[in-house]
Amino acid sequence: MNKIITTLALVIISFTSFAQDFQGMAVYESKTSTADFKSRMEGNKDITPEMQKMFEERMKSMFEKTFVLNFDKNTSIYKEEEKLDAPGTQSGGGMRMMSSFMGGGGTQYKNIKEKTFTIDREIMGKEFLIQDTLPKLAWKMSQETKEIGGYMCFKATAKQKASQSDFRNFRMKKQEENKDKKDSSVSEQAKQTTEKPKSTTLMASDGEIPKEIEVIAWYTPEIPVSNGPENYFGLPGLILEVSAGKTTLLCSKIAMNVKDKKEIKAPTNGKVVTQKEYDEIVAKKMEELKEMNQGQSRGGNGGMQIRMGR
Repeated sequence: MNKIITTLALVIISFTSFAQDFQGMAVYESKTSTADFKSRMEGNKDITPEMQKMFEERMKSMFEKTFVLNFDKNTSIYKEEEKLDAPGTQSGGGMRMMSSFMGGGGTQYKNIKEKTFTIDREIMGKEFLIQDTLPKLAWKMSQETKEIGGYMCFKATAKQKASQSDFRNFRMKKQEENKDKKDSSVSEQAKQTTEKPKSTTLMASDGEIPKEIEVIAWYTPEIPVSNGPENYFGLPGLILEVSAGKTTLLCSKIAMNVKDKKEIKAPTNGKVVTQKEYDEIVAKKMEELKEMNQGQSRGGNGGMQIRMGR
């Protein structure tokens, strides 16, 4: 109870000390667990150490990103920091396609007061502008605290519906779930070739995206803006760390009342769609890729492929 009272006191003090036209900037480092993908490679004799190293380098570029959040009291812009690919880590077709669904790219605008967001996304050369209402999470406040970057933070948890167009939460199905599919395809493969083709791909049909994920957020009342990375908001202070499913976003730098203020406005380019419509578009594109891969591979499972070799 004492910690809750302290939190409210910090909010009141901080709000009175903030100028009406202030603007802040926060840098977040994103990391997503790749354990599922790595476990899939274990025991695969067709994957050489060189191929595995190259795969891990590509996965790192996809799953470890840096984002910048520019915010004022009611609005914000969240964007991935552009980086040059390291030599030899350029992505192949499947990797580029998958990378576009890993939370990066585009500009994300939030209006906390109006509870709306706008994101521009590109899929296979087509631009979309996602405009929708911010998802409201039923945060459960906790008295648990920890320090992040010199700021005292409080813990809050919630359950969130997982976006079916966010492949950061993609997880491989258990081996026994795929066994029947693989066994049934053996006879068909034998008809097409007497030599078993070497498998150096991961198939999207071997995995799934959960319907719901757990969210753990750490916010600081010392920065009294109800904002945070991505679409997270609704807490009495800036969210400095959030773990959602397999991904963790951790704030590594904060600057308040920055002199070089950024223009915070929503992107405008692209076909306007809702989040649900965009998810359906992504699902359709994935189905098209599945059919295309089925036509190109011998007896394959179909689905999005992540090629391990060149």
